[in-house]
Amino acid sequence: MSEIVGVSGGPTKPEIIAVSLSKLGLRDGDRFADVGCGTGSVSIAATRLARDLTIYAIDAREEALRATEANFKNFSIENGRIFAGEASDILGSGELIDSVDCAFVGGTKNIGTVLEKLVQKNARSIVVNAVRIETVVRTIEAMKKLGIFDEVVHLAVSRSAPIAGETMFKPENPVYIIVGKA
Repeated sequence: MSEIVGVSGGPTKPEIIAVSLSKLGLRDGDRFADVGCGTGSVSIAATRLARDLTIYAIDAREEALRATEANFKNFSIENGRIFAGEASDILGSGELIDSVDCAFVGGTKNIGTVLEKLVQKNARSIVVNAVRIETVVRTIEAMKKLGIFDEVVHLAVSRSAPIAGETMFKPENPVYIIVGKA
């Protein structure tokens, strides 16, 4: 099995991806936007849950775009388009992406504008992952203004680690999963 090529700050942990994607409610044939795609690991996991997804992977960081491209190749993702630039600009262009069914937002720059553009693209569900409480508050406020706020899930994961011949648990950074539904 292939390994995910990494970037700083990623990839998103598998447990976080599992809960986030379960909240999206992906369906076969969906158009899926992975905003702030990082390594593309969320997109790759999404293809295991729904067939025939069209993936729009968006990131402004060159390092992330290279990692996503390599990971899409390693995992044989053929239905993915990779976009370089600010998500609000890319989503604002009807020429690049005409509609979106579901969106995962891992990057939170311009979150209000990004959410607005996703709603304009008719996204029926949007999941935002955040680690900063200020981002959570901004996201909830923006979703409420758009009339799509559904819930927030606070998820903390711990992993086992050896200590003195026994086992302890080391916590990972907690993540807030903010869910919007049309």
